[in-house]
Amino acid sequence: MNFRLFRCLAIVAASGLFASSASVSLAQSVALSETERSDLARISQAMNAIRSMEGSFVQIGPEGQIEQGRFYIDKPGRMRFEYASPSSTLIVSDGRWVAVENTKLNTVDRYALWTTPLSLILGDDIDLRDNADIVSVERRGDELLVNARQHKSHVNGDLLLVFSEPTLALKQWTVKDAQGLLTTVAISNVKSGVALDPALFTISAPPSPADKNG
Repeated sequence: MNFRLFRCLAIVAASGLFASSASVSLAQSVALSETERSDLARISQAMNAIRSMEGSFVQIGPEGQIEQGRFYIDKPGRMRFEYASPSSTLIVSDGRWVAVENTKLNTVDRYALWTTPLSLILGDDIDLRDNADIVSVERRGDELLVNARQHKSHVNGDLLLVFSEPTLALKQWTVKDAQGLLTTVAISNVKSGVALDPALFTISAPPSPADKNG
């Protein structure tokens, strides 16, 4: 998988906010307390209430490199991450395909949505209480921290999500990948329940035989 796609999708998937039942296992790998499960139920309820959202993001890479841009989500299945100049990356999911575009080189790589973490994070039904990836929930002042660990074919690493209390608004998340490298994303100016232009989620390049798992 394209490295940029993997890192960006791993970062987005780290939120776990939009995880569907596809990520749920029958047996919880870590026994969570009733308080932790209650907090996860609150987060799930808050996220299920969100159907669309937009905002700004700042991404800090493993070597301190900073990128920023705008994001748009329209559930189910649609997302757009626009990286600001000088980055040339644009990631769009139209509900079936995920396209990673290099706007400078005019190249587009496409992947079937179901083969990426986005197939989970852009789903409709969330119940994080039985998500086997979650290992703990911690309180730190007016923040709620959710720790998760993923060992799947598409994501392998540790995840830390930070929510504000009592609104349960997502503030930031950090991915620690299999090599121990950290990438943090902080979001701001978030608006939910917004009407988004369907054109934001249009992939201009047509499918080709080289597209992955279409």
